Amino acid sequence: MSAALMTLVLTTSCARSGDAAMAGSANDAPVPTVAAAKTYRTDLSNDLTLTAEFEPYQDVDVMAKVSGYVRDIKVDIGDRVHRGELLATLEIPEMQDDLARASASIDEATADLGTAQDELKRAQSAEDIAHLSFQRIQDVARHEKGLIPQQEVDEAESRDLGAQAEVASAKSRIASSEERIRVAKAEQARVKTLQQYTLITAPFDGVITKRYANVGSMIQAGISSQTQAMPVVRLSENGLLRLIVPVPESAVASIHLGQQVVVSVGAIHRTFDGKVTRFADTLLLSTRTMDTEVDVPNPDLVLIPGMYAEVRLTMQDHPKALTVPLDAIDGAGSNSQRAYVIGPDHTVRVVNVTTGLENSDRVEVLAGLQDGDMVVIGRHAELRQGERVRPRLVESDKPDGPRKD
Repeated sequence: MSAALMTLVLTTSCARSGDAAMAGSANDAPVPTVAAAKTYRTDLSNDLTLTAEFEPYQDVDVMAKVSGYVRDIKVDIGDRVHRGELLATLEIPEMQDDLARASASIDEATADLGTAQDELKRAQSAEDIAHLSFQRIQDVARHEKGLIPQQEVDEAESRDLGAQAEVASAKSRIASSEERIRVAKAEQARVKTLQQYTLITAPFDGVITKRYANVGSMIQAGISSQTQAMPVVRLSENGLLRLIVPVPESAVASIHLGQQVVVSVGAIHRTFDGKVTRFADTLLLSTRTMDTEVDVPNPDLVLIPGMYAEVRLTMQDHPKALTVPLDAIDGAGSNSQRAYVIGPDHTVRVVNVTTGLENSDRVEVLAGLQDGDMVVIGRHAELRQGERVRPRLVESDKPDGPRKD
């Protein structure tokens, strides 16, 4: 074979080999790898998180009802007390004199009552005799005309009427004495009641948060809101705390009494159960929010008034909802929402979906997908119907399963 012929054969062979290589490259184009996740059912809720500050359920300055000097004070800051427990004792020397005066008035009125009762007995005896004499004289004068002068009859009648008047007077003195006894006893009871106010007790279970007075301090009676009287102590009920959260207008319709909430306290890295106990039922025009009170039990007093807390209110709750990641839905929130489903042959199928409740990372699918479908998450712009892809699961098909890459 000549050199020219050999050169032509080699050239033709090389050209065919190059065309075959190009054809093989076109048929083996790379399959794109896409992030994917499977649909699964889980409890889905829409939560609203609000920040508030703990307040005591009750917080009062314990005042004195009567004025006096502090004779003894039994509590200090931080002490836990129970309802009815003695906090302090006041000393009021003149109150003993008032009590003795009231007792003496009772004794005096009681003695006068005894005297009036004796006088009533004497007056009733005299009235009986005078009345009997008058009746006898009157009978004789009626049957024996002219035997007894009319003047004598009149005098007997006058003595009878006088005796009756004495009886009525004695009864009046008895009533007056009895009334004086009642007044004296009422005064004695008043003094004894005021004397009880010298013992200052706790109105409810709580913690002493401030102590104003010491032994020997003069305490004025705190009987008016206008007075500048000094309290004895400040008492805070911390066994049950309040959180007043501003619920926005959009969530007001979802608030109801007895609603359970989760309270997170970052300062101690703990969560607590709370309950909606009352709400204002009106919006603040300046903020368009409604004040809502959440009560949080605090039996161990681990929470302190003034701590900040986050209150998580559940607005909606859909148990066992079919869900997908938020970025699995194309056109979320519009009228044409789509999902890219990866079939068993790893080809893409575009389906229209209807979504429902969503939270921070997942959305409920009401129509268009089935439990266990594999969907593409992330960017969808470069994918087409029927395109073949290589899925890479970025999360398990169960909410508590292991993460896969």
